[in-house]
Parts: sequence; structure tokens; C-alpha cells
Amino acid sequence: MGLPIIIQGGMGAGVSSWPLAKAVSRTGQLGVISGTALDAIIARRLQMGDPEGHLRRALDHFPSPDMAGRILDAFFVSGGKSETDSFKSSPVLRQNPGQMLTELTVVANFAEVFLAKEGHSHPVGINLLEKIQLANLHAIYGAMLADVDYVIMGAGIPREIPGVLDKLAGHEKVSLKISVHGATAKDDFRIHFDPVAFFSRQLPGLKRPGFLGIISSVTLGLLLAKKSTGKVDGFIIEGPSAGGHNAPPRGKLTLNQKGEPVYSRRDEADIKKICALGLPFWLAGSYGSPEKLNEALSLGASGVQVGTAFAFTKESGFSESIKRKAIQKIIQDTAEVFTDPLASPTGFPFKVLNLEGTLSEEAEYRRRPRVCNQGYLRHMYKRPDGSIGYRCPAEPVEAYVKKGGHLEDTKGRKCLCNGLLTNLDLAQQYKNGYMEKPLVTIGDDILSLSRFLRNGNVFYSVNEVIESLLTRVHP
Repeated sequence: MGLPIIIQGGMGAGVSSWPLAKAVSRTGQLGVISGTALDAIIARRLQMGDPEGHLRRALDHFPSPDMAGRILDAFFVSGGKSETDSFKSSPVLRQNPGQMLTELTVVANFAEVFLAKEGHSHPVGINLLEKIQLANLHAIYGAMLADVDYVIMGAGIPREIPGVLDKLAGHEKVSLKISVHGATAKDDFRIHFDPVAFFSRQLPGLKRPGFLGIISSVTLGLLLAKKSTGKVDGFIIEGPSAGGHNAPPRGKLTLNQKGEPVYSRRDEADIKKICALGLPFWLAGSYGSPEKLNEALSLGASGVQVGTAFAFTKESGFSESIKRKAIQKIIQDTAEVFTDPLASPTGFPFKVLNLEGTLSEEAEYRRRPRVCNQGYLRHMYKRPDGSIGYRCPAEPVEAYVKKGGHLEDTKGRKCLCNGLLTNLDLAQQYKNGYMEKPLVTIGDDILSLSRFLRNGNVFYSVNEVIESLLTRVHP
């Protein structure tokens, strides 16, 4: 595979959807799907009736028709559920997931990659979060069954993932060490997956996808390059202006007048030292312009990763109402992004677009009942009896503290899981009448999107973004 100049960012849960990834890949650049929470996304889309039949078409190509059939039997609603009915929940992640969750995760990731690759021969990648460890083995295998070309991972130190890719290519048993608060050096908490047992038969060998680690420092790049369990094929160097989760600032946390973390030159990766690692790399975080792309190429990068510019395209997974509200703010030059040091249960700073009717508003945040029913960002902890427990700083405060969590860790925490699913028009409706509200994340350079919205345009396409980025490119 030739290296792309542009990698489309793996944004949020479902924003980097298969239509977006397909549209980018068809231009010859690297389209990327987000693998986050695909089990829940696919389950809910099936309950919406899969009106265009895309998911059912993808499931028709899954290697096990019986398994795909069980997913359809469990979640597909012909004609779609009533607007007032709640979604049937998919199982919550655990160290030892049941058969339904394992099958749903594998099938969902297969389907999303299959649809992104359907109808063209260009590479497609999948973006996963190291912090959502419990889903990653099954998500990667499902993506590999659909011939994914790259696995891209950040939000942690994914040192074991390259070796996992090597083994899964041959359908070998794999395991992954998981982070458990309170674990000692004697503990070895792991998750396991056996593809042969999963299918009850051996399948033909799979292609080993390339692995790109998302890093913010030379230290992390060196660690991955030298101590990963398999080959690292390159890096995405993500700066603090990128959307979604950001690496915390180095040193003591200092907040500006708005309450945002203050970043300094210490938080900028040394590009010369990155070059010395001898691997391809792409720069990310406000690099969505031809000028910044040329700058990246002049510094020795293979190109750039761009998220924000693609986020509000016609092809992205954001709901139409969110696109319209955000684009109106961009046109009016009133769009504001707040780097919230508290919102994410992970403890990482998280960029939030201030938007009416979303959890960015204090009143909406306080109106929402604290409930943790998706569980993607729960923390695992060691119980006194040695077993694993699960807690989330965004769950009901009393429950979190009862599980040994610190009260101060619950302050300002927001339910990213439900908020990000709601961004896709997949809001959960509860029996008490409450409906989940969106929580929109985007990069700092959102106002730069005004260049696509001239002459009365209120929507723009992937092709317009690609053509703009490649204008005046000087390799």
C-alpha cells in the first residue's frame, strides 16, 4: 500500500461512519471508521429498521450466517421501533463477555468495515481507543474479517496491539493485559479471545493490517517503536488542539481564565526526534489546511490527519440537526470549543462544542439523571476478594463512592457514552420521559470551516475538503 497524504480522523462514536470513510478512501486518501461503541450503534440502527438495507447486506457477507442471523433476531425491527419506545440495550462490556456481546462486537465491526470498503479498492482504517480495552480484541478481529487495512489506536499505550494483529491474522488465540486499579505486580488481569473456538472451525488466513499509534510525545513513540509486541508501521502525532480526548499537559495542571488546561511548548512533540525514529508519521491537530499540510510535509511528515474539516460534511455521521446548528454558528463566527478538564470519565481533557440543547449547557447537564448504562469508559478496580469491579465517575455519586471511588472524581463528569450516541440520532428514550442529549466534540479550528460555507452554502462534501487540502501541495 502506498502511504496516504491525508488520513481522515476517527472521530467519536459513529461520526467517522462508513459513508464518510468510503467517500474519503474513494479519493485515494485513507478513510477511517470509528470502532468505538459499534456494538451499540449497530444494535440501535437495526432497531431503527435499517431502512436502506445496508447493514443487512453487510451481514449477508459475514462468514457465519448463523451468527449474523442471531444478531438480526435479537435486534432487527422491521419498519423500525416506535419513536416513543426505548432501545433494547446491548450487553455492557465485561472482562468475560457473554456470547451475545462477543458476537455483536465482531459482527458490528465487520459490517462497518465491509460497507466502508464496498465498491472500491482503496485502503480503509479503523480507529480504536486503548482505554476501551475490553472491546478491542473482538473489534479488531471483526474488522480484520472485513479486510481492514490499518488499525489506528491512541488514548493510552497500545503496546500489545501490534502482536495481537500478528496472531489474529492466523486466527491464533490472543490475550490482552487490562488496567485494573489496585492491581499489584503479582496480578495478571487479562482478556482472552480464541477465534477458532468462536467460529468452531478454522478460517483462511487474514491480512495483517498496518498499525499506526496515536502519540503526543517522542517518549511514547520511542516506547511503542522499541517495546511493542509486533511491528509498528507509523505514528500520528496529535497536538492539544485536536478534537475529542487530549493528552493532559505535562507537569502541574494549570487552568486559564475559562477553566481550560494550559498547554505550553513542553507539550509539543519534537518533530526532529520523531523523524529520527525512522517511521512514517502524520501530524494532527489544526492541520486541516493546504498551508499546514505543506508545513507538515516540509518537516518530514508523510502527511496529516484531519478530523474537524470532515466532521460536518454531508457524509459524516453527525445528525442533520447538529450539522445545521454547528454550521450556523460557524457562519455567524460564534462557534466556541471548550477544553473541559472534567467532562470525560477517563480523566483526560475533552473538547466540547458549546451548542444549545446539548450537555455543554450547565442546565442540561444538571437536568440529566446520573446513570451509567453503556459502560464503555468505566474503570476496572480490584475488589477485596480479588475479583474485578466496575465503576464510572459519571455514574450516580453514591454508587461510585460505595465502590471505593473518590467523591472529588465525580465533579463535573458527563456521560460521554450516551452523549456521543445521541449525536447520531440514536438517543435513548427512558420510561420516565427523559431523552438523552447530545455532547458534541470537535477541534479548536472549527471556525476555519467557514471557507467551505461561502456563497450561501450550508453543507459541503468530502470531495471539497480533499480538493481544498491538496491545493498547492508541494511534496
